[in-house]
Amino acid sequence: MASGSLKKMVCAAIAEGVVEARARIFGHQLNPLGKKSPHKHLRMKLFGEKVAQWYPYDIKKDDPLVMARQEQERLSKLEMLKRRGKGPPKKGQGRRASKRNK
Repeated sequence: MASGSLKKMVCAAIAEGVVEARARIFGHQLNPLGKKSPHKHLRMKLFGEKVAQWYPYDIKKDDPLVMARQEQERLSKLEMLKRRGKGPPKKGQGRRASKRNK
């Protein structure tokens, strides 16, 4: 019986040594306990740049003149709506506030 268990121990040690050597040679990550490891995700290529290439460059974000013109258009539209009585209500006089007062 003792020789059988000794043989198993030697075989296990040899197998463990082979696994370690294989991991070292091929650059694999050892996980003898079988726990979840983030190594797979850390090894993946980053894909943020690839996704960003799908979308064209937006000049509006960098040009202050374009942004100023858009802001001016927004304010003029808001002013026009206010003159017609369609602008946003004053604070505390919106639809939800009028429901609460009923």
